[in-house]
Amino acid sequence: MSVVANNITDERLLIEAAQQDPSRFAVLYENNFHRVYAYVARRVQDRGEVEDITAEVFHTALANLGRFQWRGVPFAAWLLRIAANALADRWKNDRKGGNTQALSDDAWPEIEPGTDADVERHAMLFQLVERLPQDQQLVVQRRFVEQKSVREIADELGRTEGAIKQLQFRALETLRKEFMTGS
Repeated sequence: MSVVANNITDERLLIEAAQQDPSRFAVLYENNFHRVYAYVARRVQDRGEVEDITAEVFHTALANLGRFQWRGVPFAAWLLRIAANALADRWKNDRKGGNTQALSDDAWPEIEPGTDADVERHAMLFQLVERLPQDQQLVVQRRFVEQKSVREIADELGRTEGAIKQLQFRALETLRKEFMTGS
């Protein structure tokens, strides 16, 4: 069985276990915290607000876990959908209250659609990233999820900035080709 298939099977088993025993949700939380936090942090300027929204996402996920139905897409896609809805709700409430700076100006267009097709595209992208060679996965995660600079990644991995740029380029080219063909 491939690594991707193993990851999907493992994730499904983790979800089913957490649905039976909510105390087992901790593993899902740990596996997905950084992804959700980074997603929210890209859209919200205040760190405290990022932490509050991230906590709200996991609270909502745990409260609704019994209604979650496995459809073969990563659990993170469901969490990001919850995050998008939480951000949209905050944005609407902040607009009504006169606080227009809570979300960055480019956040709303990205999260407004929230369609199933958007969630499926994100899920497909997560799966494609998991197929990349380990060093390319690390660079993509550090660069686009954790928002680190090329220099920071090079220092962390003990490589030159040129090597990191090359790994990033190869990863993005592979992802672009596979995403466009729907592999």
